[in-house]
Amino acid sequence: MSSVFNKIKDNVTEGVRENQEDAIKRGAGAGKRTILIWGIAIIVLVTVPTYAGDYVLNVMILMLLYMALGQMWNLLGGYAGLVSLGQQSFIGIGGYALAIVSQKYGLPALLAFGIAAGVSVVFALVISIPIFKMQGVYFTIGTWIVSECLALWFSTWAWANYAQGYNITITYQMTATHIYYVALAIGVGSLIVVFFILRSRLGLALMAMRDNESAAEVRGVELYRTKLKCFLISACVTGVAGAGIYLQQAFIQPTNAFGISWTVSMVFMVVIGGLGTVEGPIIGAVIYVVLRQVLYNFPGISMVILGIIAIAIILLAPKGIMGIFGRRVTIDIFSVRRK
Repeated sequence: MSSVFNKIKDNVTEGVRENQEDAIKRGAGAGKRTILIWGIAIIVLVTVPTYAGDYVLNVMILMLLYMALGQMWNLLGGYAGLVSLGQQSFIGIGGYALAIVSQKYGLPALLAFGIAAGVSVVFALVISIPIFKMQGVYFTIGTWIVSECLALWFSTWAWANYAQGYNITITYQMTATHIYYVALAIGVGSLIVVFFILRSRLGLALMAMRDNESAAEVRGVELYRTKLKCFLISACVTGVAGAGIYLQQAFIQPTNAFGISWTVSMVFMVVIGGLGTVEGPIIGAVIYVVLRQVLYNFPGISMVILGIIAIAIILLAPKGIMGIFGRRVTIDIFSVRRK
């Protein structure tokens, strides 16, 4: 099993390198067109509530929040080489932080989001001690085991209302427009975080560590500290995004909050969009949410259809959708090139 996992990881790493080489080439033609695209995108996103109905707003909210989740998984798996199956741990922690703080203690939603971020970071710091002693497939399975343990714990924890979960009534005090702007802040915030990380020394260290840990360490990269920083940042933003998701859903339950389906969704978005690219999770989130809306009409086979689509894209376009257009499009919206 370990050899199979390593082979998959090597193929993924090679695809990521090619995606990033294509991004460098695209960056040469960025210039004014990129600025124009940025301006149009900001205007469209900010003004969506003025011309869209509640259904469109809800779909946009999902796209923005899933995009944030995808960016954080991509930061771990695509740029740091830390393939995690346990990111749902922070989604559940963020959701429960929002539910308990707002329902049990009646505190403002803004404070609840801050607590969600803080608790996610503290928990990530605690589990990093044993988790980072594992390598490769053992790290991947270890993160999954943590989330399964959390699901069992919250199901038997009186303070978290056992397996019955919480109704998040603060949602009903907000309009769809209010929730949309919360999701917009989270989605755009995740992009900004990833963008500046990749343009920093931390970004260089992450990619060096992903390509060859031994060589990176020889060149002065502190492996444990670099992994820890990336893991904590990912946990923080994922926890906040989880709080945003359950703010919209208005109900949280352990089996759903800590279910592996969250990570499956993240992997699907990143793989079909383009692993190791900033644009990939954006494209993947849009496609995933649209597909889910369409597949609601096929409840029994929706996951099967998603799986077939994912396999087809992996076979036909191993580098994802960004890999298809990488050599043809000269606009690099999120250029992480350094002078």
